[in-house]
Amino acid sequence: MSSERATVTSSADNAIHKTNERPTNTLKKTLETRHLTMIAIGGSIGTGLFISSGTSIQMAGPGGALISYTLIGIMVYLLMMSLGEMATFLPDSGSFSTYASKFVDPALGFALGWNYWFTWAITIAVELSASAIIMKFWFPSVPGIVWSAIFLTIIVLLNYFSTQSFGEAEFWFSLIKVIIIIVFLIIGLLTIIGIIGGEFIGFKNFTIEEAPFPSNGFSILSVFMIAGFSFQGTELIGIAAGESKDPKKNIPKAIKQVFWRILLFYICSIFVIGLLIPYTHPYLMNVNIENVSMSPFTIVFEKSGLLFAASVMNAVILTSILSAANSGMYASTRMLWSLAKEGKAPKSLMKLNKNGVPINALLVTSLIGMLAFLSSFFGEGKVFMWLLNSSGLSGFLAWIGIALSHYRFRKAYIVQGGYISNLPYKAKWFPFAPIVSIILCIIIIVGQEYESIMKMEISWADLFTTYISVILFVCIWFGYKIKYKTKIVDLKKCDFS
Repeated sequence: MSSERATVTSSADNAIHKTNERPTNTLKKTLETRHLTMIAIGGSIGTGLFISSGTSIQMAGPGGALISYTLIGIMVYLLMMSLGEMATFLPDSGSFSTYASKFVDPALGFALGWNYWFTWAITIAVELSASAIIMKFWFPSVPGIVWSAIFLTIIVLLNYFSTQSFGEAEFWFSLIKVIIIIVFLIIGLLTIIGIIGGEFIGFKNFTIEEAPFPSNGFSILSVFMIAGFSFQGTELIGIAAGESKDPKKNIPKAIKQVFWRILLFYICSIFVIGLLIPYTHPYLMNVNIENVSMSPFTIVFEKSGLLFAASVMNAVILTSILSAANSGMYASTRMLWSLAKEGKAPKSLMKLNKNGVPINALLVTSLIGMLAFLSSFFGEGKVFMWLLNSSGLSGFLAWIGIALSHYRFRKAYIVQGGYISNLPYKAKWFPFAPIVSIILCIIIIVGQEYESIMKMEISWADLFTTYISVILFVCIWFGYKIKYKTKIVDLKKCDFS
């Protein structure tokens, strides 16, 4: 090896040791593997599984739904590996926003950071609005603003006290969901083979009418997009890496556990639902958060003779909602703090309380969450949908940012003389994995208006509503780029410190 090669190698590979010699930020590193795993599970298993899975089966049949969720699950695993390679090397709460700034373009990092903060800040408001809708199941006369205020206060306090309290809360929130899914799978299997209910069901619902692949024209692609939304939240591991006790050890373990658990939970649940409930079942066609009795989980539990199935699922869905809001508060707070640390947000947002929590970033994010209170004036359902549409496709933009950053990260690492064998965690199938992830995310984004385009019924108002988050992202990206005249970072100058 030449002396020049040796010098360049030390500049890249020694960055691993430098990040271990001194902290990369001033946040407290208290999260363990179990926290990281459950944070990712909590962010991705929720209403997408408990409610939307029924819609997916109705649209694409049990076979189409299984294919769609499996493909998205594989794509998410590719993204998780990409994020994991960067997060173990450079653990930072700014995650892919920081990586994009270092390895692609500071303007892209700026846009990704603010886009992700906005997405999760709005998600908090969405989940709080949803909590008010759920609570009407038990307390129809209590105004929604009361429940929104109570749950917002709980979430703020969980995030205020310490990262440890957030991690523990998310661990138990997520554990409840995991337990109910396992119970569901066991009861479903016993019902399928006839131990519960006394009737062997077998595979008959996989062959009813046009099942398992009904030809309605848009089935698998449409469900492919629904599945994409369902899996969003797994990237929270990257943000939590900045406060992990031992990122080189914890992140790879968490990535492996999260992928298999989420994929098995989704695939096995959809498989059981498809076996027990015909895809033509009327309740699967109009499932929404306001009528939990139509949830496929509720239907299966009722088939098994479980009393109060709707109440049980209502409680589980409420837990899922609070889990998502809790994760959203954490993610958006850390992202805002990281933007301030990098000079891309007001410096006042860098302030930490005595527990190492970004207090000003937490308060600003909480104010956005208070948008949920509008539900008491305009009706919970309308505000819920309005806020949901506001965040739109932002999660897929974040995924594209992860894949693109990893592609450039690996290229720069090699150009600067680093050896792949020296990376703490090595993503498989490079460059295939990030390239395929980018292509699939673009297909999902463009495909949002696939049905109207195919029917030649294009509405400019609908297109604007669908792609508003993409339009805002592009405006922020190029606005920053034009103002500060940023350029794509030279691979030889990418910062690995």
